Amino acid sequence: MEINIPEVVAEVTGQFMRYERALTSNDVEVLDELFWDSPHTLRYGATEILHGAEEIKAFRAGRSPAGLERELLRTVITTYGRDFATANTTFRRAGNDRTGRQSQSWVRIPGIGWRVVAAHVSFLAAPG
Repeated sequence: MEINIPEVVAEVTGQFMRYERALTSNDVEVLDELFWDSPHTLRYGATEILHGAEEIKAFRAGRSPAGLERELLRTVITTYGRDFATANTTFRRAGNDRTGRQSQSWVRIPGIGWRVVAAHVSFLAAPG
């Protein structure tokens, strides 16, 4: 298995950045598209545990669009072969001194393309 094939890293990075733009602009249609539409998809958020695409879609539809802007601090994308990747990033929101962490598992789904199949978001305790 080849790690970090340049063109695969570029594909996943493009999808990750597309996700980031959709997240910070609350583009629910794109967010829903980029998560695999499956009961096997998971998203563990800072305050929620979501199993399956339907729960994730319901969360996105009901989420406030306020305060979604953030600064990415460090992003690491690693690809494993041509069809699996992880994307991990740390971030900070304006006016909040806590560091957030986000991890995503991406799979190339035949006939569909790259989709998030599992995601996790959490925050470190505030410094001090």
